[in-house]
Amino acid sequence: MTNKKLALIPLLMFLAAGASFAQPEQPPVTSLMSKDLTNMPGKEVLMITVEYPPGWADPVHRHNAQGFIYVLEGSVVMQVQGGKEVTLTPGQTFYEGTDDVHVVGRNASTTKPAKLLVFLVKDKGAPVLVPVK
Repeated sequence: MTNKKLALIPLLMFLAAGASFAQPEQPPVTSLMSKDLTNMPGKEVLMITVEYPPGWADPVHRHNAQGFIYVLEGSVVMQVQGGKEVTLTPGQTFYEGTDDVHVVGRNASTTKPAKLLVFLVKDKGAPVLVPVK
């Protein structure tokens, strides 16, 4: 198994643990790239796509990373704690800071999938997701 696939295991395990019986175990996540940032020692970037099935909702979590989200397909609803809930459509973006708690992340549609392109700038080797209770 490649390092790229190994880096996604914590993400997939977290999403599966937070999923209800009405949802699939986890949304499809595809690793596109993982790269050490040589000009920022101890940092790495992870680029992934995430496909939200119709009606999918994330559990409350944080990334301890800078997260840059770009909507490729469909429509999603996003909110970080203390921020406004926003509905995003293809071509729109969302940002999560290192201290943000992601309180709303869901597909706005119960009939159509949504697809996101996600860049995470994080500490090398740090978990991708951290559950928040």
